[in-house]
This record gives sequence, structure tokens and C-alpha cells, in this order.
Amino acid sequence: MSTVFLNGEYMPKAEATISPDDRGFLLGDGLYEVTPFYEGVPFGLEGHAQRLMRGLCWLRIDFDTSGLEAMHRELIARNGLESAERSMVYMQITRGAAPRTHYFPEGQVTPTVYAYTKEWSRPSDDAWNRGFTARTVPDRRWSRVDIKTVCLLPNALAFQAAKDAGADDAILVRDGVAIEGAHQNFWGVFGSTVVTHPTTGHILPGITRAIVLEEARAAGMTVEERPIQIEELALADELFFTGTTGEVRPIREVDGRVVGEGCAGEITRQLSDLFLARVEQAKAAVRMGAS
Repeated sequence: MSTVFLNGEYMPKAEATISPDDRGFLLGDGLYEVTPFYEGVPFGLEGHAQRLMRGLCWLRIDFDTSGLEAMHRELIARNGLESAERSMVYMQITRGAAPRTHYFPEGQVTPTVYAYTKEWSRPSDDAWNRGFTARTVPDRRWSRVDIKTVCLLPNALAFQAAKDAGADDAILVRDGVAIEGAHQNFWGVFGSTVVTHPTTGHILPGITRAIVLEEARAAGMTVEERPIQIEELALADELFFTGTTGEVRPIREVDGRVVGEGCAGEITRQLSDLFLARVEQAKAAVRMGAS
């Protein structure tokens, strides 16, 4: 049975209980983060922590994040995942349990902190090289998508609509712009130019997105952060997603229309290789520090 973390304690998952008055359960009043681990080494943890802190400040949830890295590592260790090729820690912080009101509780309320870990896997090389299919779906999310809240119903509905249409992923469209995926950032390649939506309240500032931007620029690629109009999708040479457990994920088809050569494109492959090399560098740095 897996071990989870709840409000300062490690326990079997079956023993973890949360109050029915918790505002995360009643109102979606909370945040979450998912941090990847590669062979027990956290990747991008600082970026995830910074994004979490920004969200906590915006939601006015008073919580000390200083012990989160130690908790993540302990959770990985207690579940025997130090050697797992890929694992992750999901952490959720809500405002806590209080009488249900549409305004913040009066008086001191202790936040609820829950985390669990599990393994995840990259698609097979054959599946990755073939690429994945996507369906465009209206973006019905609120206007502060940059805050990583637990209110994911619009994302879930969009993803289900894509699945119902036989696609692997969803591309969310707002005001004629292909903004991002239901749980990943979205990119296009036009000629030799790599394009992704700028950081606004309408996209989540992905940690993987930021790393891929850094690597693309360091490799001398032409990069533009601008809206991608939905009409441009037919002109794209390559399309792909980036995300914590998706890494770099090629798209071969959108709405039944083939993208580029109908498989993972050259620039997508290069960016994936650069990202995975960055992961290897992080692992090597930890091993060198431990030696």
C-alpha cells in the first residue's frame, strides 16, 4: 500500500482522511503542483516551488513552504521509488476546513496539505516517433489560468471531448487562438521558427515550457512567444506539447488533418533531446555532489 503525506504525517493511503468541510472539497479553494523525479532526483523543483508560492500569495493562503523539498524526498524514499526511472509527487494545498462561506473564513484556519507519489512512464519510442493526435476544443476556463488551482472541471471536460472524438489530447481555443493543451503547453514550428503562446493569465507558465524555451534559445533557434491563430495550424510544419509528465510530446494530427510529415518533426526531436539531456545533467550534478 502506498504511503502518503497528510498534514505533517506519513501514513498508508487507506488511513488518510480529509474533513468534509475542507474548502478544497467544497469550493475548489486550493492549489496543486506535480514535480517529476528521475531516478530519485527531483527535476525543476525550484520552479515548481516558486510557482506554488506565487499562487499561495495570490490566494492569500498562509503556508510555510520551507520543508516541502524534504517532504518530497521523504515521500519518494518511503515508497521505494529512489531508483524508479520516472516518478512524480503530486501535492495539494487547500485553505483548510472551515464553515462553508463564499468569502474567506474568519479567524485562523490551518491549510490542508496532501501529497502522494507514483511512477509514470514515457511512451515507447515507436509511439513517440509516430506522434499523437489532438482535437481543438473551446477554452472555457477562467481568466487566471496562470494560478494552478484545483478547479480543473473545464480541463477535464475538454479532455473528455477530445477523447470522445478519438483523439489523444485536446488543444484549447480561445477567441480564435490555439492557447494550450488541457494539461500541457502548446507549441508550433513554422519553417525554422519555434512559437508558443506568451505568458499571460490565459496559460499556465509551465516549468517544462520554461526549460524548453531556454534550451531552444541556447541552441540558436529562432523563438517567438506570440498567439498562434487557429488558422495557422494548417500551415505548421510541426506541433507539439510540453508538460511535466508529457515532457516534449509530438502531435501528428489535429482535427483529422495531418501535421507536417505526419510524425515527430526534426525540431521537436531536437528539443526533446535537449530536454532529456538537461534531465541527465541534473542527475549527474546530484551524483557528483553525493560522491
